[in-house]
Amino acid sequence: MTHPHTAQPLSALKEWDAECQLLTTGRVSLLLRKGGIMETHDGFEVEHRRFLLYPTFLHQNADELQPEYLPLLRPDPAPGQIVVPALAEVVAVQKVESLEAALRLEPLQALTAGAIERRFHYRNRPWIHALLLRVRPLSAPLTLQETPELLGCVSWVPLGGADVEPGKSAVAEAELERRQAELERLLTS
Repeated sequence: MTHPHTAQPLSALKEWDAECQLLTTGRVSLLLRKGGIMETHDGFEVEHRRFLLYPTFLHQNADELQPEYLPLLRPDPAPGQIVVPALAEVVAVQKVESLEAALRLEPLQALTAGAIERRFHYRNRPWIHALLLRVRPLSAPLTLQETPELLGCVSWVPLGGADVEPGKSAVAEAELERRQAELERLLTS
């Protein structure tokens, strides 16, 4: 089942290319993030519930990626362009304030335990957010020319009216529900 074209203002979340590959193929559905999250009266929310994945190459670090995912590291295949592979929808977001709990999430995502710990303690603020995502690969990747507005160390990039056609979810709904239950189990262990 395909979904109708989405021609609406969209933002993109910058994330390592290797993680974008894992999310787009359904190998993982969980991202651990420090930035790009807002606190509301209802808890914690990502700035955007639907967003495009923006693969970055600049800060990828082989030492922070689990060994089984190292073959995904590659040089930028299209310098000067951003090739956006998928639309992501937030299924759940959890603020994790225990390092022990954050480390239990290692099998569900791509980072090493050391990387999780570094992100957890980043800027002397001991917490991290776990984002469970439903990822829909685009029927045709969106290719954008790199501009100064798209560069820089920011989490979110507004793309204006991006015309994309998301396909079916990379992970079946039953499997995504299983992954969500496992996330919740690991956080309450």
